Amino acid sequence: MNGKKGSVEIDIPPPNKAKQPEDGNKSGFQGFPCKAWIWSAWEFCKDDVDRVIFSFKVGLAVLLVSLLILLRGAYEIFGTNIIWSIITVAIMFEYTVGETFNRGFNRALGSLLAAILAIAVGELAQLTGRIAEPIIIGLSIFLIGAITSFVKLWPSLVPYEHGFRVIIFTYCFIIVSGYRMGNPIRTSMDRLYSIAIGGFVAAFVNVLVFPMWAGEQLHEELVNSFNSLADSLEECVKKYLEDEELNQAEFSEKVMDEFLDEPAYRKCRTTLNSSAKLESLADASKWEPPHGRFRNFFYPWSEYVKVGAVLRYCAYEVMALHGVLHSEIQAPYNLRIAFQAEIQDAANQAAELVRSLGKDIWNMKRSLKTSLLNRVHSSTERLQRVIDMHSYLLTPHYDLPDNSSNPVPKLSHVLPTTPYDFLDQEDDVCSTNHEKSSNHLTQNLTESYYEMMRKQSRRLNSWPSSKVDPFEKGGGFRIGILPQMRAVKSTAALSLTTFTSLLIEFVVRLDHLVEAVDELSKMAKFKHEDL
Repeated sequence: MNGKKGSVEIDIPPPNKAKQPEDGNKSGFQGFPCKAWIWSAWEFCKDDVDRVIFSFKVGLAVLLVSLLILLRGAYEIFGTNIIWSIITVAIMFEYTVGETFNRGFNRALGSLLAAILAIAVGELAQLTGRIAEPIIIGLSIFLIGAITSFVKLWPSLVPYEHGFRVIIFTYCFIIVSGYRMGNPIRTSMDRLYSIAIGGFVAAFVNVLVFPMWAGEQLHEELVNSFNSLADSLEECVKKYLEDEELNQAEFSEKVMDEFLDEPAYRKCRTTLNSSAKLESLADASKWEPPHGRFRNFFYPWSEYVKVGAVLRYCAYEVMALHGVLHSEIQAPYNLRIAFQAEIQDAANQAAELVRSLGKDIWNMKRSLKTSLLNRVHSSTERLQRVIDMHSYLLTPHYDLPDNSSNPVPKLSHVLPTTPYDFLDQEDDVCSTNHEKSSNHLTQNLTESYYEMMRKQSRRLNSWPSSKVDPFEKGGGFRIGILPQMRAVKSTAALSLTTFTSLLIEFVVRLDHLVEAVDELSKMAKFKHEDL
């Protein structure tokens, strides 16, 4: 059919080509993924060197306990029961000193209670005779497993969940071994001193070899949250005031794909997601002895969690600012620029106050924030006054003249040929009452404002998206579109109003943040320093 007119030629690849992708995948599996895995592991270690240190510390602790079995002299003393020491190190060793002590406490208390229960039940079972003894032991195992599993779900006992797990398996091991060996007391004592050796080795290595204190990590994490929030606020306001692309119709589609990857958004999201981490570090810090700069007994670690909660309370407003920044309808660039100085000043003053609070916590110093608060409130009040003075720019006051008693003239004699020109003329006529009170700023806003309105009106009146202009569809002009145009204008102007309102609300919430930091400085006995 190749010689005929209108024929179609179909090329079928030879069979040997089908095997080439498989060979390529095989070679890639042997080469590239291995190199990629090594590179990703290297980057993972570079991000936090403490991860590597922690791994070596665990290996060192397990090695020290294993020597009690590998060395003949130690093995003759401790015997096979030393395997419990290895299990204790593997279970008890945690990333920070506080978490290790917490695990050790649960391990010790659970083992002690399990040993006492096993000895009591074992002695009681021996008195009942050989027939009833296994029945009593089996029934006790069921009751201990059921009761401890139920109690560990109690909300106030959730922090001791590991201790209840230890009770279950330690009790089962001791009671069963004691039944076969015939001496539950000896079995319990062997298990206890083996567990004590493993716990001592784990605590010794974790405290003396490059210790990682949960208190220091909590302190640093909270300060980083302050700096991240200040950076996120400044970057958001800067982008809102300087990005002229906000007026473009295709901007929202482009920016929504990159929204989650923006550094400012990621910083704010990190602050909002820090609740669980701060609470975990605070719980671990309570188990740590005085160390480093935290030399006070009963240090108020719980206050760090309260300060973090107030900080997240402020971060919600910054996240809302990001929402306005990436909204579909935006105020025109010239309208945003009109309030640039006041918005920028309020944001900078607020960010400076947040950074100053974080710096005081980092340096563990207590300083008066009266002057900074006064500057923040002054800049906010100045922003409010400017908005009140130029409120006519944010709220449309245009009304159609009432000509219901007169016949409507032909649109060709009264209106221009395009609906956008009609909108310009209608706005010029209806805004004569405001020309006397308007300044030179209003004249500069008019052109870009109407241009933005036209673009956004096209978007709002086309669903699904279409290239046809809804105002030109049908070759005429619909007078009923004017209320819809005013609604679009009003919505766009309210975008700027919403942004400034959220910024003012953020400043109001800073008062609570200052109070929380001051309470922390009092309870932690920070050094007093006057500005």
